[in-house]
Amino acid sequence: MKIPKPTVRRLGLYYRCLARYKEEGVNFVSSQDIADRLNIKPSQVRKDLSYFGEFGKRGLGYNVSKLISEIARIIGVNKEWNVAIIGAGNLGSALANYPGLAKHKFNVVAMFDNDRQKVGKKIAGIPVFHISELNQKVKELNIEMAVIAVPESAAQYVAELVEESGIKGIVNFSPIKLRTNIPVEDVDITLSFETLAYMILKNSPVNIQQEEQV
Repeated sequence: MKIPKPTVRRLGLYYRCLARYKEEGVNFVSSQDIADRLNIKPSQVRKDLSYFGEFGKRGLGYNVSKLISEIARIIGVNKEWNVAIIGAGNLGSALANYPGLAKHKFNVVAMFDNDRQKVGKKIAGIPVFHISELNQKVKELNIEMAVIAVPESAAQYVAELVEESGIKGIVNFSPIKLRTNIPVEDVDITLSFETLAYMILKNSPVNIQQEEQV
């Protein structure tokens, strides 16, 4: 059964929401409790979880600890993932310095670049290797994921190198659609700003008034 991508993304939200409940000492929650914190409908919570089994008990709701464990298993955060960042520029460096990745078991173990001035140095304690060493280091360090943080002109070429190396999936920060046979998750920061700009303009008093007059 194919799981809708929005459902998969919400699983991560449920995982973090439940983790906060656990920190607060809450043992059982309802779909309404989860929905209220995430500003979604409780029917959506129930539908999303139903793809993977029956986790709740009528009258009690969901056992927080058990549901956290189940979601962790489903989305793969019950294990450590070794990650490589391709591109040691501003964006790659910012990602290397972001502590949230390691906190959620995504360990950046290597960075790669073709700039000889960066190769051999460390960024946030992470060694920078030349891109020509990718295949070797993927095997040595058991790297399963790659982040592509290179200019648009180099992104497809780098994606092909990543796939050939045996890496299993890509988080793509370049603004192009990559052609690969492995999973790719696109993160287009500019698109998010453009979408927000549209929403702000659409909700401005002038536009609201224009829509009412139509």
